[in-house]
Amino acid sequence: MTFGDFVREKRLKEGVNLRALAKELDIAPAYMSDIEKNHRYPPDKEKIYKIAEVLKLSEDEKNQMFDLAGEARVGTIAPDISDYVTSQNAARVALRKARDLNFGEKEWMKVIDILEKGTKIR
Repeated sequence: MTFGDFVREKRLKEGVNLRALAKELDIAPAYMSDIEKNHRYPPDKEKIYKIAEVLKLSEDEKNQMFDLAGEARVGTIAPDISDYVTSQNAARVALRKARDLNFGEKEWMKVIDILEKGTKIR
């Protein structure tokens, strides 16, 4: 699924017409249409947050939408976490270490489990 497909699906499910969504985002309806047709890249992160708000997305749906926005631009990450990753030296070091150790889903799920439990890493 692409970012545009996701937004279109959720917009229709919520019963929001394209013009109304474009107005909420302060963009032209034609531009919104191009985004949904995957003819343009996803908008900036503030507008993506606004899309999530207007379409009443759950936290998981919002995260999925941000991931799709990151995938739309080859070589980028989800815009909701890019500032965090670039501002935290330790996060970049951890990601590189995970890459060097060839972390897969199994290893990352263990890290996520530690984070969700709120376990203090010392």
